[in-house]
Amino acid sequence: MNVLILGASRGIGLELVRQCRAAGDRVVATARDDTGAARLAELGAQPLTLDVANAASCAGLAWAIDGDAFEQIWLVAGVYGPRTAGLQTPTQPDFDHVMHTNVLAAMRLLPVVADALAPMAKLAVVSSRMGSIGLRTATSGWLYRASKAALNSVLKDAAIELAGKALCVSLHPGWVQTDMGGSGAEIDASTSVRNMRATVAALTPAHHGAFLNHDGQPLAW
Repeated sequence: MNVLILGASRGIGLELVRQCRAAGDRVVATARDDTGAARLAELGAQPLTLDVANAASCAGLAWAIDGDAFEQIWLVAGVYGPRTAGLQTPTQPDFDHVMHTNVLAAMRLLPVVADALAPMAKLAVVSSRMGSIGLRTATSGWLYRASKAALNSVLKDAAIELAGKALCVSLHPGWVQTDMGGSGAEIDASTSVRNMRATVAALTPAHHGAFLNHDGQPLAW
């Protein structure tokens, strides 16, 4: 299988590369710098340099994957931002950094990768249950929450545009033991990725445009 992973130099993205390569997939994966690209190459992936917060870098992805057709495309790149409690107004630099990385990057990259989808490919964005409005009971990290709610909106629009061409879903990876999730998180990256890969593999047209937990259970927007 041909797999493209956007944002793969650490955490969930790197584990996704590891598991896809172990399954025998051809993997094209992106990292922001040479150190990240070297980690991807060590796992047998074809590394590409991509800064998702840079417009020219996102546009340049088009020629880097020109002629490819991917059965799966994963958008993993994301940042948490300030770890606030309650209604603590973010600084403009923090707001710009989180929204550019988590939302604007998706709006730049999804139109680019749409041309590299194999027929009825599967496109997954890694979102978060923290972006759910219907399930929300806390306000911690409200900038991150806002960005993931916006990412879910972007995925939903992409699903409408790509209907009949790809199966598109937004995924909650769980509270994962990564640099972002911390060592006290509920599950490790291996478990999260294994579950998400199984969920994506099992997608049917009925799941198109859905927001799913890593184990495939539907989540409220």
